[in-house]
Amino acid sequence: MTRMPLGLLALAVGGFGIGLTEFVILGLLPEVAADFAVSIPVAGHLVSGYALSVAVGGVLVTAATAALRPKSVLCALMVLFILGNLLSAVAGDYGTMFAGRVVAALCHGAFFGIGAVLASKLVAPDRKARAISIMFAGLTIANVLGVPMGTFLGQQLGWRSTFWAITIVGVIALAGLIAYVPAQDAVERGPGQLRRELGAFTSGQVWLSILVTVFGFGAMFGAFTYIAPMLTDLAGMPAEAVPWMLVIFGAGLFTGNIIGGKAADGNLDKSLLLLLSTLTVVLLVFTITVHNPWAAPVTLFLLGAVGFAAVPGMQTRVLSFAHRAPTLASGVNISAFNLGNAIGAYLGGTTIAAGLGLSSPIWVGAGLAIIAVALMGAASLKLRRTNTSHSGTPERPTPALTRKVLS
Repeated sequence: MTRMPLGLLALAVGGFGIGLTEFVILGLLPEVAADFAVSIPVAGHLVSGYALSVAVGGVLVTAATAALRPKSVLCALMVLFILGNLLSAVAGDYGTMFAGRVVAALCHGAFFGIGAVLASKLVAPDRKARAISIMFAGLTIANVLGVPMGTFLGQQLGWRSTFWAITIVGVIALAGLIAYVPAQDAVERGPGQLRRELGAFTSGQVWLSILVTVFGFGAMFGAFTYIAPMLTDLAGMPAEAVPWMLVIFGAGLFTGNIIGGKAADGNLDKSLLLLLSTLTVVLLVFTITVHNPWAAPVTLFLLGAVGFAAVPGMQTRVLSFAHRAPTLASGVNISAFNLGNAIGAYLGGTTIAAGLGLSSPIWVGAGLAIIAVALMGAASLKLRRTNTSHSGTPERPTPALTRKVLS
């Protein structure tokens, strides 16, 4: 049995802290709003502001650090993460708290983007997707265990205690990165790296892969964003059951992350087509089961499992076509996940506001999933045609992935 590199564990701990920072605020909004004497909608800007900062930081921070050593960048990003959460923990007013959220979020996209590249280089070529899934496992564990525990801690000892705990997690992750993540050979990076990173976007497959990420991830979160009122108003569950339903969804994320990593290492394009098609089916079934308190949790688990199972493959596909300069493309794809999240949530909210009912965001998610399937099918077909053509220079993924993409 191959031993997992400790550097992957350090990346996973960092992912856990970042995931906890992003989502734990959802369970603490009432306490934060009361402490700063603002309304719940205003406190909600701490969520949307974080997401926007992630989307922007994933591109700009990654681009600004393209010529630097990945390990040094990851450590610096974790320091930024620690400072942002420390600022949130000691914030005396809403503005300071918002600033702390923005600072912490700036590291999110770049950390996962650069971390995914580095994780894929810590293992054998045929285990790249599984390595990426291990790093993302920290994010899923944050949803399964971290958010409920962080919410409980904040309710018992005050919301600031949660951010102090996250700060400590950041310190542990930083120590692990320093101790166990190997320094990348400087020969692989240097002046002109940003130009090479931008060159990755001349690949049509990179853009198609990013679009698959936007619509595929948007499909899952288009339905999930409004899950609380769906469960209480449509399934007839008590409000006290909602946190447990979130744990079930988080368990699905964790399961899907493991399955998706193995599937992507087996056959990249076919696994993504299968998973996105299955996600469409699950969402269509969910429009029915969301009205049943017993069937809804099962479908919710499947939504998390199938939806997140595609994540390692989505990230791996971008890396496979931007392999000579993958860092910026990887960071942009992390931003694409957040863009998909925002699009799905916005469209779902729009349909509810239009009077189409609380289940309408699920139909929105199904529609986005169908678009993702079509894009993935087009990308796979384009790749096959390109690589079977005898004219011009074929566009190929990394050699280690070529067999898996085309077999």
